[in-house]
Amino acid sequence: MSGLYRALQKSSTAVIKNMTEASQLPWYCPSRSLFRRSRVPNEVFEERSKEHEKHGGDPEQPHKLHIVTRVRTTVGRPYWEKKVVKSLGLEKAHTPRVHKNIPSVNNHLKIIKHLVRIQPLKLPYGLPAEEDMADTYLNSKGELVVRKLLKPVEHKAIGS
Repeated sequence: MSGLYRALQKSSTAVIKNMTEASQLPWYCPSRSLFRRSRVPNEVFEERSKEHEKHGGDPEQPHKLHIVTRVRTTVGRPYWEKKVVKSLGLEKAHTPRVHKNIPSVNNHLKIIKHLVRIQPLKLPYGLPAEEDMADTYLNSKGELVVRKLLKPVEHKAIGS
């Protein structure tokens, strides 16, 4: 039995030597493990300044606030995505939340970008005053609209 094993071992090493000499390519033996690198290419996470023009943004002056709306479910998603969704206050679907455009929030949004819709907060009438904040609402286009209420007109006495 040991003689058969030695014969197979010698012949297999000769075959491998012949194959490596014939092809100068390095041998690649893939091995699967539970902890492997992500298959998401690095280009996805790089800055794409060309898309600012496509989406109507200005790279020199980015918007200050995001409107984030969860549009997909978290059922069947990993625990870390559920944790981020909860930390951003997006437990209820299709309810918009306003977040700052800062790197820490953007890193969280990058993790769950496939579950949410992110829009810039637009201020078509400028930043509302403090007394007008009660009369503002978000429309579906991502604009903060100030609903101005008419004040009653005071009638002046007509003197003749």
